[in-house]
Amino acid sequence: MTTNPDVIIIGAGGGGPVVAKELGELGLQVLVLDAGPWYGNKKWPKPNESRGEKASDSADDLDVTLYRDQLTRLENDMNDTVTGKFRWGAADRRRAPWFRNIPDQALLWQNAGIGGTTLHYYGNCPRPYPDSINNKWPISYETLIPYFEKVEATLPVEFAPITAKEELFYYGAEKAGFSLHATLDVTSPGYRPQPNAILPPNEHLMDPSYSLEELSHMEGCTLSGHCEQGCPYGPTTEKIAKRSTNVSYVPLALKTGNVSFRPNTYVTKVLTEEDESKGVRAVGVQIRDTWTGEVEELRAGVVVMAAGCVETPRLWLNSDLPENSWVGRGLTNHYMDAVTGTFDENDLKEILGTSTIDPFVGHTSGARLDYPGIGMIESLGNSPGLSAQFLFGFSHAGYDSLNNSNPNEGLWEKRGRIVGPKLKKAMSGYRKTLTLLIITEDDVQFQNRVELDPFIKDEHGHVPIVTYTPSKRDEEKRNELVKIATEMLRQAGAKEMIRSDLPPNLYIHLESTMRMGFVVDSSCEAYQVKRLYIADNSVHYNSIGGVNPTLTTQALATRTAELLADKYF
Repeated sequence: MTTNPDVIIIGAGGGGPVVAKELGELGLQVLVLDAGPWYGNKKWPKPNESRGEKASDSADDLDVTLYRDQLTRLENDMNDTVTGKFRWGAADRRRAPWFRNIPDQALLWQNAGIGGTTLHYYGNCPRPYPDSINNKWPISYETLIPYFEKVEATLPVEFAPITAKEELFYYGAEKAGFSLHATLDVTSPGYRPQPNAILPPNEHLMDPSYSLEELSHMEGCTLSGHCEQGCPYGPTTEKIAKRSTNVSYVPLALKTGNVSFRPNTYVTKVLTEEDESKGVRAVGVQIRDTWTGEVEELRAGVVVMAAGCVETPRLWLNSDLPENSWVGRGLTNHYMDAVTGTFDENDLKEILGTSTIDPFVGHTSGARLDYPGIGMIESLGNSPGLSAQFLFGFSHAGYDSLNNSNPNEGLWEKRGRIVGPKLKKAMSGYRKTLTLLIITEDDVQFQNRVELDPFIKDEHGHVPIVTYTPSKRDEEKRNELVKIATEMLRQAGAKEMIRSDLPPNLYIHLESTMRMGFVVDSSCEAYQVKRLYIADNSVHYNSIGGVNPTLTTQALATRTAELLADKYF
């Protein structure tokens, strides 16, 4: 393990391993700390049952067989937010998850562990809309293009293949009057395949001489639809189909010989020093071992916070760093909704040549409709359990049976939670459904925030309170996208429509709590604490047009690593 690092990175999710890989290639000694477990590493053969070793600094420790065994593909085992392997909590699943105070009906769906929330993300990696960056951010869209290109080549990012749900999506989009985009840099409405960090389909996928088990050990996507609960498919760790950072950037960082990763390590404080000439500067961190409770201090020349939009401001505030009124403020969340259409078998045969859509086949989200200035719409192919839970059981509109007095403007037949016989009927038609996810370009509002609960502490300090309320303009934009999605489904031939009417507190695309130009400068170094950088979604100036945020974060992290090294090393 690196004992005297040049740089300590807090968090091994979407941004931290990117910085680690870039700095390691430049010859810097880097230590990456993460609070959760490490799946698929020989030093932690039973990561949920015992402490294992302290750290890993070799790609030889990665074991794809172990990884495949630990990612069971069972929905509840992987995704349960209380006991699942993918949760915000300690590696020891017998313990409760770490608490966040969220006053409203909410789901904050994040992971702790090497790979972070990229372990269960859909792999969606579109670029932000240029108009959401230019003349708004302190840097231009053109400045970011070389970094987009580098990340797209490193992961790599590929356009999603077409399965039945993508074909039906495109059919509905064309019928609704939209045209195909042939660009990564979108400035007008249109549809296109989703740019995903998922390898192209296995070339033997349709060859009957190979079994499903044999195919799962080969290179390439199996189109099995397990994106949200981890992808265990590939011949080696580095060739796993879905390019979560634990199988993409982490191996590349380890191969530099200059980077160590330490899981099960919760950072509780950023350490600083102050003198008259240099001001406040970061010098290290205080950490707590999540298995033993042991507390220690680690020192480094530079500290990078990459703990995410909730934990990064929480850590700043718990560390008593200089006061800044924008720390934790300006939270955006891509105010979401979903519309599900159920189709008739005969119509599907005429359009697709098959009687089912089978939304579980292919990438979880493989097609998109871009609408700069409002947001975006994408196909959603969750597995059955998650579909029943999130699409039909999670709504702030109450039960559909209580909404009968509202004719819903003739747009959909049901709205809100579906239970009992209605839920059984909806799920019995699951294989003939197409769901469109609405993702809104929500506004930055000062009152949407992450702050400390003054009364509740856990073993790591005061817990965060997360507060988010969309603006009236956000509501209007979301409703406009819902109408467009409904029209696409109707034009494609859907016979029955169910609007989920999701609550605003479905926290998946969190951004903007440590905004560039307010908390950090254009290199993502904190204005008030030198040698302290941030490399996660929190530095985004806004909600980047409603686009999935991972590629933007990773491009910024690549740029930040370059600027950090130039300035201090």
